[in-house]
Amino acid sequence: MNTRTLGRLWRNGVALLLAAVFLFPVYWMFSTSFKSNSQVLTRDPVFFFTPTFEHYSTATGVELFWTYVTNSVLVTLGAVLLALVVALAASFALARMRFRGRRGMVLAVMMAQMAPWEVLIIVVYLNARDLSMLNSLGTLVLVYFVMALPFTIWTLRGFIAAVPRELEEAALIDGCDRFQAFRRVIFPLLAPGLMATSLFGFIMAWNEYAMVLVLNKAPDAATLPLWLTQFQTNFGNDWGATMAASSLFTVPVLIVFLILQRRVTGGLAAGAVKG
Repeated sequence: MNTRTLGRLWRNGVALLLAAVFLFPVYWMFSTSFKSNSQVLTRDPVFFFTPTFEHYSTATGVELFWTYVTNSVLVTLGAVLLALVVALAASFALARMRFRGRRGMVLAVMMAQMAPWEVLIIVVYLNARDLSMLNSLGTLVLVYFVMALPFTIWTLRGFIAAVPRELEEAALIDGCDRFQAFRRVIFPLLAPGLMATSLFGFIMAWNEYAMVLVLNKAPDAATLPLWLTQFQTNFGNDWGATMAASSLFTVPVLIVFLILQRRVTGGLAAGAVKG
C-alpha cells in the first residue's frame, strides 16, 4: 500500500468519523420522536424499538399549529424575496458603478454582516412598540429582511462582478437598455448565488427565535420556533413531543438543502472569492 493510498484512507476515515459525530444527534432526535414515553425516559439507551406516532399527534395537535406554520412560511418567504430584490439592485450598484463612498458602503455591509443582531433586540422592540408594530408579521418580515440583507448583498456582488462587462456592453449595443441587459444577460448567470443566499435567508428566518419571542407575544402572531417551547411545562418536559416537533421543524430545511446542495456549495465559494 503506497503513501497516497494511506493518505486517502486516513482522510476518508477522519471524514467518516466527523460525519458520525455530527449526524448522531440528528439520528437521536428522529429516533426519539418514534419511541414511547417509557423508552424515552430510561437510563439505558434504546436502539431497537417499535415505532409509534403518538408524539407527532401531540405535536401537531397543539392549538393554532397550522397558524404557526402559515406564519412561518409567510414571514420566511417574505423576508427572503424582499432581501433578494433589494440586494440585486444594491449589489449591482456596488459591482458595476463607481460613486463616492462606494468603499465605505462595502465596509458598512461587511460590518453589518459581522454584528450580532441579538444586541439590537431592545432597540428593535422599543421602535416597534412606539410605532404600534408589535404582534405583526410585517414587522418580522422587515426585521428578518434587514438581518439577511448584508450577506445577500455581499454574495451577489461577487457574482455580478464576475460577469464580464463585455457581455453587458454587447447587449447594450444590440439595442437593450440597462434593465434589459441585466435581466437577459446578468440575471441568468446569478442562479447559484441566488440559491445560496435564498437558503441562508430561509434558514435564518425559519430558525430565528429571539426576535419573535420579544416582538410577537400574541399566539396568533407567533411562528414555529415558539411552538417548539410549548412542550415544556411546570410539571416536566414532554421530550417525545419535543423531539417530534423538532423533527417536523427540521424536515423543510433538510429538503430544501438537499435539493439545492450542489448549487449552494458552489455559490458560496464563488461569491466569496470573486469580485
